[in-house]
Amino acid sequence: MDDVVATLSDAECWQLLAGEELGRLVTRVGDVLDIFPVNYVIDRESVVFRTAEGSKLVELTVNDEVLFEVDHYTETMAWSVIVRGRAHRLASEEEVEAADELPLRPWLPTLKYQYVRVRAESMSGRRFRRGPEPDRYGIADY
Repeated sequence: MDDVVATLSDAECWQLLAGEELGRLVTRVGDVLDIFPVNYVIDRESVVFRTAEGSKLVELTVNDEVLFEVDHYTETMAWSVIVRGRAHRLASEEEVEAADELPLRPWLPTLKYQYVRVRAESMSGRRFRRGPEPDRYGIADY
């Protein structure tokens, strides 16, 4: 089993996150969980994305604790990284100007004026070796 599932270091997690563009933001307000696909960039070991006014920003104002998940797979391997952290809207002119310099462009042809940064409080990642399922029952004894 050791060669099938491997735990990733934080450095490996950041490296994998930096190589992707699409992740999932999970928010929670009371008993309600929501998940939003967002395109993002990594900046100084944090996740930055742009959004329009709406439910994401409202939910982050009520509860800034979030999960951010990214995964990837090929025929032979897969990986998943989960960032647990706090999200905040970039509000100061300095923060917004710095974010404007990041290589972050909306995927959809819509205006997105708000930047959000997720600062990691912890993270976990795993890499998986893919392959056929082993024989579940073994060889029958006759």
